[in-house]
Amino acid sequence: MIEVRTSSITDDDLNKGVFAKQDIPKDELLHEAPVIPYPNEEHHHIEKTHLADYVFEYGEHHSAFLLGYGMMFNHSYQPNAYYEINFESGTFEFYAYTDIEEGEEVLINYNGEVDNETPLWFNEVSNEDNE
Repeated sequence: MIEVRTSSITDDDLNKGVFAKQDIPKDELLHEAPVIPYPNEEHHHIEKTHLADYVFEYGEHHSAFLLGYGMMFNHSYQPNAYYEINFESGTFEFYAYTDIEEGEEVLINYNGEVDNETPLWFNEVSNEDNE
């Protein structure tokens, strides 16, 4: 249903994204990504690596790495997909927010809610560095 390939979201040669291999109807489950959580107080170790750009908040006291394609979805403020955290099964479940056409990149809002337009944390850091 989905696959990872090169994205044109940025001009970074290593930029990857998730793409639809077929037409996907609105509300369809796209992917269940198993979670590897870790306590937030350990995050300073992760911040020293490129992996810090890929972690998700996982409840109030944890962050998490998502397996499968979970950490490969790119961001948009007009996403065509969204995710829900399923703490009981230890997964993030990704769903189509709109109909998605074959070949279209599947995008989520990194803020966790489809209509949340809060500036992203990595843009805030970049802006602070330029001041």
